[in-house]
Amino acid sequence: MKLIIKSLALILFATALGVLLILPIMWCWNYVMPDLFGLEQITWKKALALSMLSSMLFKSTSSNK
Repeated sequence: MKLIIKSLALILFATALGVLLILPIMWCWNYVMPDLFGLEQITWKKALALSMLSSMLFKSTSSNK
């Protein structure tokens, strides 16, 4: 039973952390892009997708060995 509660708590924590990390992306986009380029405002789901896409595109894969 304790394992189930810990697992659920971990899932809840990871979800909350994910939301907290994508909110600044959404707020910055919605503050700058619609006025500057005439783009539409985005939702938190689009901010999550934008965050995932940018991490895939700009993630460094080289090592300094």
